[in-house]
Amino acid sequence: MKTRFLPALLLGAALVAGPIACTSDTETEIGMGTEIGINTAAMDTSLVPGDDFYGYANGTWQRDTEIPADRSSIGAFLVAFNQTERQVTEMIGEIVASDPEPGTDEARIADFYNAFMDVDAINAADMEPVQADIERFEAIENPTQLSRVLGEQLRADVDPLNYTDYQTENLLGLFVTQGLATPGEVLPYLLQGGLGMPEREYYLSADPSLAAIRTEYRAYIEELLAAAGIDNAPQRAQRIFDLEMQIAEAHNTREQTEDFAQSATVWNRDELDSRAPGMDWDAFLTAAQLNDQEKFAAYQADGIAGLSGLVASQPIESWQDWLIFHQINSHAAVLPSAIDEAHFAFYGTTLSGTPEQRSRDKRALSSVNQYLGDAVGRLYAERYFPASARDEVQAMVDNITDAFAERVRNIEWMADETRAEALRKVETIIVGVGYSDNWRDYSDYAVSADNAYAAMIDGERAEYAHQRAKLGQPMDRGEWWMTPQTVNAVNLPVQNALNFPAAILQPPFFNAAADPAFNYGAIGAVIGHEISHSFDNNGAAFDSTGALRNWWTEEDLASFNQQGDALAAQYDAYAPFPDLNVNGRLTLGENIADVAGLQAAYDAYRASLNGEEAPVIDGFTGDQRFFIAYAQTWATKMRDEALRQRVQTDGHAPGMYRALTVRNLDAWYDAFDVQPDAELYLAPEDRVRVW
Repeated sequence: MKTRFLPALLLGAALVAGPIACTSDTETEIGMGTEIGINTAAMDTSLVPGDDFYGYANGTWQRDTEIPADRSSIGAFLVAFNQTERQVTEMIGEIVASDPEPGTDEARIADFYNAFMDVDAINAADMEPVQADIERFEAIENPTQLSRVLGEQLRADVDPLNYTDYQTENLLGLFVTQGLATPGEVLPYLLQGGLGMPEREYYLSADPSLAAIRTEYRAYIEELLAAAGIDNAPQRAQRIFDLEMQIAEAHNTREQTEDFAQSATVWNRDELDSRAPGMDWDAFLTAAQLNDQEKFAAYQADGIAGLSGLVASQPIESWQDWLIFHQINSHAAVLPSAIDEAHFAFYGTTLSGTPEQRSRDKRALSSVNQYLGDAVGRLYAERYFPASARDEVQAMVDNITDAFAERVRNIEWMADETRAEALRKVETIIVGVGYSDNWRDYSDYAVSADNAYAAMIDGERAEYAHQRAKLGQPMDRGEWWMTPQTVNAVNLPVQNALNFPAAILQPPFFNAAADPAFNYGAIGAVIGHEISHSFDNNGAAFDSTGALRNWWTEEDLASFNQQGDALAAQYDAYAPFPDLNVNGRLTLGENIADVAGLQAAYDAYRASLNGEEAPVIDGFTGDQRFFIAYAQTWATKMRDEALRQRVQTDGHAPGMYRALTVRNLDAWYDAFDVQPDAELYLAPEDRVRVW
C-alpha cells in the first residue's frame, strides 16, 4: 500500500476517494437502460421513497449483488470502470503485440507491462534489484548522511484518487503548485509522511479495532523483513514499529491538516534550519535537487518540525531499518511473490477485508496507468472518446454553471461584495472536459523491459522531475491532475479549475440516448458537485484567482457556516455500525458539494425543458427519474473492514448516505409526495440550502 500525503485543498476535491471498485461482466449493471436511463431492475419499488430512498432506488441491486473476492467494495462506478478497463486492456494488448518502435510511448507502455507481468523473472532475481538501495541505507553513519538519503528518497506523489490519505512512506513528500500565501507564485510544498498505516490515529487511537490492526501491523513488518531475507527480523521490526509510533506522535492531526486557513506557512531557507532543527537541510535539499529554492510551503509546519527533530534524536539503526522496510514495502508488487503476498494479506485483507488479490494482468494495467498515465490516456482519448461527446458534456457544463451563477444572484442573505466575488469565481472557472490539450512528455523516462523494480523506481524519479520542473514557472491553470481513463472528476481550488475525464463521460453517468432527466441527475450532478467544491467549506476560502483570501463579510460567513453546521449534524446522525457514526465535520466539504451540486443540476435540468413538463416514461415523471438517477450513481456495498476505514479516515461519506442528499431539495418532496410522517422528512426550515 502506497499511502498518500496530499491535503485535500492542494489537489482539490475528487468525486470519490480511492480506486473505483470493479466487478465481473456478469454483475448487475447500475444505470444501464433504454431511453429511460435509470435501471428499474435495480430498484425495490415495494419501499416507500420517503422512508428509504436509497433502498427504493437500489434495493434489488443491494440485495442481489455480491462483492467480488478481489475487491473490498462494489458500487455504481463499476459500469464505467469495467468498460474503461476492457478498452484499455484491449488497447495495451495490441500495443504489446505490435513490437513498437523503441523510444516511443507505445514502447514504454509495452516494456513496463511486460516487466511487471514477468513474475518468473521477478522471483528469479529475488532481492537483487533492491540490494543496492539496502546497502545505501546500511552505509548511513550519522544524521547528515541520513538527511542526504532522506533527500534522495523525496518523491512527488500526486494521485488524486487517494488525496485524502495524508502520508507518504517517505519521511517527507513533495507537492508543487501555487502557494497559499503567494498568489501566482509556484512553490515546493513539504508535507509530513513516514507512516506505513493510513494515518496517525491508526497508531495512537484507543479504539479497539485500531489497536488490533496495530498488532497485525507489527507482525506484518516482521513477516515482510523475514520474507526479504533480512536478518534479526523480530528486533528490527520492533525498532521500525517504535519509530513509526514516534513519527505518528509528531504528525499534525487530521483536524490541523484540514484547517488550511491556519496553514499557509512559508519558510525561507534559513527558517528551515531555525524552525525545523534536526534535519541537515543542506544535505537534504542538495540530494533532493532543491538547493536553489529560496521559499518552501510548510503546510504541516508542526509535523515537519517534529519529524526533523526525530532525524537527530532517534538511533541511526532504527532509521536504517525503517528505510529498508519501506523500500521493500513500497515496491512489494515487483519483488518476490512471498513479499507481494504478505503485503496484500495486510493491506488488502487485514485493512480492507478483501479475500483475494486482483489478477496480475489487472494489477499490471493499474501500474502502467500510474507510471505512464498520460501516454495511455492520449491513446485512449484518441480511440474511445468522440469529439461529439466532449461537445455535449461541455454544453451541460455551461448550463449547470449558469444555473449555479443564477442561484448566487438570488441568495437573499448575501452582501453585494461577497456576491460579486462569488460570481467572479463561477465566471472564471476553467473547465477541462475529456482530456488535457497538452500531453505529458515521457522521453526522459527510460523503462526497463526486464527489471520491474527498476521500471518502477525510474517512474517515480520521472514524476519527481516532472513536478520539480514546474518550479520557477507561472502556474498553469489548465494543468490536469487526472488522466482521461480515470473514472472520477476533480475540483482544483488553487487553479479555480475542474477536470472531467473521458472515462466518467459514459454510461452510467452520461448516455446520449437517454432522457435528459437521467443525464442531468447522473453526470449533471457530478458536474454540479465539482463546481460546488469551489464554494464548499474549503473552496470558499479561495478567491477567483485561487488565492487563499477571506472575501466574505462577517455576516455572510456566519450564515454560510450555520448551514454547514446543520449539514454536519445531519450526517453525524448516520450510523453504519452501532459503535461508529459518520463524521459530519470530516465529510462536510463533499456533502456541501453534493447538496449545492444536485440543486444546480436540477435547476439546469428544469431550464432545459423550456417551461414544458418532461414526458412520463414507464410510469416515472421527469423529476422522479432525475432523483433516481442521482441515487443510483451512489449505490454502494462495502466489506465491514473497508467501511470502517472509510468512515474513520475518509472525507467522503459512504455512498448510501450521499444518496440521501435529496432530503434537502424541496423538489424531491414534491416528486415523491413525501409527507411529514416519512422517515427521511425534514421540515422546510431544516433543509440545508448552502447555495
